[in-house]
Amino acid sequence: MLFLYNLTIYVAGFFLKIIALFSPKIKLFVEGRKNVFQTLAEKIKPNDKTIWFHSASLGEYEQGLPVIEKIKEKYPEHKIIVSFFSPSGYEVRKNNTVADATIYLPLDTKRNAKKFIKLVHPEFAFFIKYEFWLNYLKELENNQIPTYLVSGIFRDKQMFFKWYGGFYKKALNAFTYFFVQNQSSKQKIESIGFKNVIVSGDTRFDRVNAILERDNSLDFIENFKNNQTTIVIGSSWPKDEVLISEYINQAPDNVKFIIAPHNIKADQISNLKSQISKSVVLYSEKENKDLSNCNVFIIDTIGLLTKIYSYGTIAYVGGGFGNPGIHNILEPAAFGIPIVIGPNYSNFAEAVSLTELGGCIPISNTNELKEIFDRLLTDENFLKEKSEICKSFIQNNKGATETILRVVS
Repeated sequence: MLFLYNLTIYVAGFFLKIIALFSPKIKLFVEGRKNVFQTLAEKIKPNDKTIWFHSASLGEYEQGLPVIEKIKEKYPEHKIIVSFFSPSGYEVRKNNTVADATIYLPLDTKRNAKKFIKLVHPEFAFFIKYEFWLNYLKELENNQIPTYLVSGIFRDKQMFFKWYGGFYKKALNAFTYFFVQNQSSKQKIESIGFKNVIVSGDTRFDRVNAILERDNSLDFIENFKNNQTTIVIGSSWPKDEVLISEYINQAPDNVKFIIAPHNIKADQISNLKSQISKSVVLYSEKENKDLSNCNVFIIDTIGLLTKIYSYGTIAYVGGGFGNPGIHNILEPAAFGIPIVIGPNYSNFAEAVSLTELGGCIPISNTNELKEIFDRLLTDENFLKEKSEICKSFIQNNKGATETILRVVS
């Protein structure tokens, strides 16, 4: 089975080079890996002390960031190496300030793994949430490098728990500790013989809690809001926007809307704008305009949504009408904002938990959206109750980073 795994990696590498000729995203994936070893050789000397963090993509990086920052504080003499698998993570965070080297992870071949570990020679290695690359794990184990899984989630569908997944299960021997998000994951991994498991919780709670301590002000949002009730729609997709637009068009004029779409391509922004009958302003066209007179603000750029949530009275988080499902609900929850989502959220433990508590409210159609928005806007006690649930949810679940740091040494 391991032979088939390695063969699959080589075959995938071959076809990715062909696909890259036609796909800009895959081209980034392929081209970005060409000079990784040269970059590592330039930035890491043989006598440097290093610590390696690997994230699949942007979400995992953000999840691991509280640990990266605290480890950097604890080991200031070490160089921090951050690797990404996907372009959506690397391209957004390649210029981060926390790492001494930020790179794509070379494909998981035996040769790449040996060369990578030799160049990086990490004192510790951290994998965030998932992505279990067998050759890298084997090389870490062979070199007796302490390796940790941060905010891990284990489910029945993973290969470790299948009758044919023995070679995958064996790779888990590389981990010194599994820091998992919940008791269910602990039970799953213990069921296949691993006892080095600690329920630490989800480091994302520490990440979003830290957001409250920074400056979240945006002058142009304050001008637009103009002390009015504001609904923030974050990471919306077209299916979300159809429902949202219908509500906006019949909503009271004293309610304002900020929409930060997941995709900011010009044609999709234009389509969204065309669905709205009220006065709309785009972020890219905001200069020299009286924002306070507009009803809807469409954010056709990236990187502002977290701060924008701080201005919200209610949040709608998109993605729940598609696959794999909703986007990040923890950021609006940190600001104590009731959250409305689409029906597809069952694969997101935090959404399931917050829905059960009542701070997150799923809807399936336009009528349900109108009903919950109207109640939140008109029932002050109901709004306050949902807000407190969200705020307490974040505060009661923070602390995963400290649990991890107490163990790692």
